[in-house]
Amino acid sequence: MKNAIPVIAIDGPSASGKGTVAALAAKELGFHYLDSGAIYRVTAYAAQTRGVDLADEAGLAELARGLDLHFDGVEVYLDGRPVGDAIRTEEAGRAASRIAALPALRAALLELQRGFRKAPGLVTDGRDMGSVVFPDATVKVFLTATAEERAQRRYKQLIEKGFDASLPALVQDLRERDARDASRASAPLHQAADAHLLDTTALTIAQAVDRVLGWYRQA
Repeated sequence: MKNAIPVIAIDGPSASGKGTVAALAAKELGFHYLDSGAIYRVTAYAAQTRGVDLADEAGLAELARGLDLHFDGVEVYLDGRPVGDAIRTEEAGRAASRIAALPALRAALLELQRGFRKAPGLVTDGRDMGSVVFPDATVKVFLTATAEERAQRRYKQLIEKGFDASLPALVQDLRERDARDASRASAPLHQAADAHLLDTTALTIAQAVDRVLGWYRQA
């Protein structure tokens, strides 16, 4: 009975820190972890390496249904090979945001995402985890921060990994991505009516994780 398996769904805009918070909460609880954004990044990466046009909605949906994808902690594997570094670039993020607006692709990935709901529980992050994928989640969180703070965090991550980055360009890209995610016709980014709002602009990672765990224990 999958509906009896607890789910913590953490949604929010790009670079808000939801992935880090979700992964740490999952580790603390001994739950499985699903980075739904990585699924879209992997799909875009697979399309580009296999010659599927990112505007080919039907082709992308067919590709998505056949993905051999699994997670080991926060590492992502496609066809048995780790692809974490390849899908974490800004280019990969833009491609993922672009294809995430395609209804047929989102429908194709829906069951794949729901298949990660396994005992003892799941912590997942994305744009529509609480509003669409797991509407019966035990706890729903909408995690956000200012665009400037999110850009600073992304800038630091990219520099630490050896990528070139421009802070003003990151701020602009995040604002454009927010607008695109919020205005798309299929599963737009928004706070679910029953979700807790968590603004992490002035919080440490540990404080944000504690808030999420506290809401889960209260539930």
